[in-house]
Amino acid sequence: MSLTLNYANEDDRAYGLAGMAISLAALDAIDRVVEFSLDADGPMVTFSNEYYFTSAPAVSPKAVWEMLMRNLHITASMVISNVMARSLVRLNEEIPAEVISEVYDRIAEEGKETCGLEEDEVKSFYDKTYYGQLRVFSNPRLRPAIDELARIFSRRRHLSGMELRDELELLSL
Repeated sequence: MSLTLNYANEDDRAYGLAGMAISLAALDAIDRVVEFSLDADGPMVTFSNEYYFTSAPAVSPKAVWEMLMRNLHITASMVISNVMARSLVRLNEEIPAEVISEVYDRIAEEGKETCGLEEDEVKSFYDKTYYGQLRVFSNPRLRPAIDELARIFSRRRHLSGMELRDELELLSL
């Protein structure tokens, strides 16, 4: 049996998107997003060109690797926060162990493939990312703001990165 991370309904989808937006704000990476869309058939987040890797002969291998690691951190944080917002905030339940395992496996695969990480490096990276997001989503003072952000996505359907920044400012985040 293969576990999927599909959404239960539109409300679940809105919370997932809100979680991803919160993680981007926590990482100061909203400027890397063009649009958030609740109605997207594919990925709900469209990244700007700055997010995508473009190779150039003048860029050092170290700089390229650091950029790939930064993008992996952003992506992993978004996946983890999507699950956390849906479970911890929306449902007020612990994240099922099977979901945590599936998320780890997908992040590990990407870390090994994209950044050449070894298993111990993947574990350290994942733990740092997971527990960083857990601190955010376990904060009871943030839950009303996450609820409101999910409602904003449900109502507005699409937000640019700048519009999201404005909404987060209004929510005092």
